[in-house]
Amino acid sequence: MAAIIAAVDRAAFFEFLTRMGDNTLILGHRVSEWCGHAPVLEEDIALANTALDLIGQTQLWLGLAGEIEGKGRNADNLAFLRDAGGFRNVLLVERPNGDFGQTLMRQFLFDAWHHGMLTALTASADPRVAEIAAKALKEVSYHLERSSDLVIRLGDGTPESHKRMQQALDDIWTYTGELFVADETDRAMAEAGIAPDPARLRAKWEEIVTGVLTEAALKIPATGYVHKGGRRGVHTEHLGYILADMQFLQRAYPGAVW
Repeated sequence: MAAIIAAVDRAAFFEFLTRMGDNTLILGHRVSEWCGHAPVLEEDIALANTALDLIGQTQLWLGLAGEIEGKGRNADNLAFLRDAGGFRNVLLVERPNGDFGQTLMRQFLFDAWHHGMLTALTASADPRVAEIAAKALKEVSYHLERSSDLVIRLGDGTPESHKRMQQALDDIWTYTGELFVADETDRAMAEAGIAPDPARLRAKWEEIVTGVLTEAALKIPATGYVHKGGRRGVHTEHLGYILADMQFLQRAYPGAVW
């Protein structure tokens, strides 16, 4: 691992790892907000388990990020002691839950990307990244299977469920493009063989998404507009509210332990 680190810019490596960890952290928190509020008990349990999977993955990504940074910060420090401008998650994952259709559509569109990214990362030149990806991929394969199935069932369901799923797709679609926008960090990771160029993931993502949405009788919005900024620390107002809730205990009682 030392040879890999020496061959790549530590700052870029840290940035990449925080992007992966922040995506799962913020989406995991969003999904956890459904605990006790889902429309049926089965979904309440399923969403809680999905949130736990994502938070577990966050522990691994941010834990490694802290090691690479070398400043003594661990996963907890990075999760609870950074301000909004320090977070590197895509805007998609901080979008409000909305109704159940909004939550499912956001999950599906992210899962399709997440699965492709983790699959590519299992071949990473960095063994720790490859190990984390392989572990997470087992969980995310189920996430994608579940969210795909529910999008199809609700999209091709009743007139009301179809309407809500189409509205969710229309609302969220312009936030998906950020997943594939590359910058200097991505180029550094690709050159080092640590992670793929995000643009290379688009074709497979589009194949999966188009297949599921077609089966769900949903129309992909005809717009190329892309909301972006999250991966460089420019967020919507929603992230501030998430962090106010998520970080309250650590901010109010610094260093508190159970």
